Amino acid sequence: MTSRLAVLPRIMLAPNGARRLKRDHPALPLSIAETVEAARAAHAEGAEALHAHVRDEAGRHSLDAGLYRELIAEMRRALPDMPVQITTEAAGLFGPELQRQVVREVLPEGASAALRELWPGAGPDPEAQGFYHWAAEAGIPIQHILFDVADARRFVELVTRGALPGPLQCIFVLGAYAPPRMAQPADLLPFLSVLAPLGAAVDWAVCAFGRNEAACLREADRRGGKLRIGFENNIHRPDGTPAEDNAAQLRALVARLGSD
Repeated sequence: MTSRLAVLPRIMLAPNGARRLKRDHPALPLSIAETVEAARAAHAEGAEALHAHVRDEAGRHSLDAGLYRELIAEMRRALPDMPVQITTEAAGLFGPELQRQVVREVLPEGASAALRELWPGAGPDPEAQGFYHWAAEAGIPIQHILFDVADARRFVELVTRGALPGPLQCIFVLGAYAPPRMAQPADLLPFLSVLAPLGAAVDWAVCAFGRNEAACLREADRRGGKLRIGFENNIHRPDGTPAEDNAAQLRALVARLGSD
């Protein structure tokens, strides 16, 4: 069966991420129940898929396959039309072997994985290449996280060599969480320039740190990209005041997209 994430949705919700806690924003969802409820509210505002992180009992980032399976089961019950993409994010805690293992154990509809984390060395990596080809054969699209232009160049190189099979999906990260760097819409242009040789073969999306998130996503939308929005990257309105919740951020974005 073809994954519902074989083509990236126009808007994917990223409601929590790996690092923020309730002290950062009281509406940040941490538990599975809270994450499902945040997804439900955002789905009503136009989010088509969930980019999922799970947390342990202490609220710490986790790659526990059991927690992911529990979340996916709850999403299927509550929101059967909203597919789930899991993350393999290391967050300074996990290595490539465990990152690959969680995808093999969960068998999700899709997964996001930082190219620099799953293929950390500059040379050949049979384990990494084998994982990417296994995922393609298993029908699990991998969305490659590209943090900078160097990552983008490496992505193009590996695709050109046949080391990364399709479907070719990536996400450009504009700005940074730590050290904090606010994204700007112009940050998108170097990524697009580097990936230009691959043309329409790449299904790309953008996420953006800081209160310029909406402006960056609108620029990506104008240029034919897909959008990932949520408290993983930004908890503020464009004027710098705290956002109400994930759904409110999405509602505001969709209203602006409709007027552009």
